[in-house]
Amino acid sequence: MKILYIMLGALLFMTACEDLDQVPPNIASSGSLTDYDGVLNAAYFYQHGSVTPMAVMGDFRADNALMLEPPYTEFDKYGPALTDMEEQFFGPFYTALYKSILSANNVIENSKSTSEVGEAKFLRALSYFKLVRVFGDVTVNLSAAPSTTDGSILVRQSASSVYTDVIIPDLEDAIAALDTEIVDGRASKYAAQGLLGKVLVQMGDFGQAESHLAAVVSGADAAGISLQANYADIFGVDNDLNSEIIYATQISSSITDEYGFSEFWSWSAGLDTKSLEPLDTDLIAAFDASPGDLRRAVNIDETLLMSPKFPQTGGPDHDWIELRLADVILLYAETLNENGSTPAALVELNKIRTRAGLANSTATTQSEVRTAVADERRLELAFEGQRWFDLVRTGTVDAEMGETIDSKYHLFPIPDSEVLASFGVITQNAGY
Repeated sequence: MKILYIMLGALLFMTACEDLDQVPPNIASSGSLTDYDGVLNAAYFYQHGSVTPMAVMGDFRADNALMLEPPYTEFDKYGPALTDMEEQFFGPFYTALYKSILSANNVIENSKSTSEVGEAKFLRALSYFKLVRVFGDVTVNLSAAPSTTDGSILVRQSASSVYTDVIIPDLEDAIAALDTEIVDGRASKYAAQGLLGKVLVQMGDFGQAESHLAAVVSGADAAGISLQANYADIFGVDNDLNSEIIYATQISSSITDEYGFSEFWSWSAGLDTKSLEPLDTDLIAAFDASPGDLRRAVNIDETLLMSPKFPQTGGPDHDWIELRLADVILLYAETLNENGSTPAALVELNKIRTRAGLANSTATTQSEVRTAVADERRLELAFEGQRWFDLVRTGTVDAEMGETIDSKYHLFPIPDSEVLASFGVITQNAGY
């Protein structure tokens, strides 16, 4: 079955690599290895293929960006034809993440290094988090050598069980295994703790999320993590791995990945013919409602109807930000507010507004602060692949998109090639 051979094939791409931007050479099977550093690097590397699809799904499916060339306009139609985008988006995304998972499994089962296992569990959790947010129920593999004959292991597991049985335990283990210091942009304790907080918010478990997000916010300074004084200094090749970045997938134009090249930045910049003017006027209106916002010029160019957020200088060497401090602070503000600590939530929210050159929020009630945090996340995190997933988790898709959208289209289609290759064991999402 295709996915099993894809996953097993990933084992061949494992030997020691000194840098994360090197393709793991095809010279050894996992069973012959004694040093699993290269296998771990493979798990990092395979995240590349998820980057561009995640960027497009997060912003072009929502009200930040538009596709203009058919059939890519299906992103804005919320119907069954989105399956036609498999080769461009969903296929590379799916394959890359399962390769990362298999590489991580190999490290977890075989490495004697506590920190390597911690990093591998972080990467496995990150992979499954991306998969469940995009597809819902997914196939779960926690083995370095899954059976090639037992098709039952391909049956999709409920998203809730993936959260509780895989993602959360993996992140808890990563938190225990890793140090707070970020070394060479690799996974750290605060990356795992911040991601766990984000996962719990995604699940609506604000009670459990609060302590994890609080730990990152309160411990950030001592770990060398801080908000950049200038919002523009977060982005661009020259700013990769700056102090605000808790974790990013490091990208290099010198190598290809499952997607080809991770040119996520080109879509929002209007450099792909499928959408030469991608900026949705609804996002312009959102910035119009925030006069004096210093983030405006970084995020949008209303004349060219594109986003200059990721400068063309440096091209496809832009790292993909998976988690940064401002994201965590806003999640913490949301969590505090939902847990009844609205005044404390405003303190966190206003940290982000102050950097943006804005006055403190005038919101006072829990409902008003809930809306204020959501609005702030949109402006702060525009074109970082967050918007659609925020709308889905907060139940505000219809209100924000201005139309009634069947909830089955909150998820994306499983690649049809995987459904066919598994002889229907892997099922398609409803509506596709």
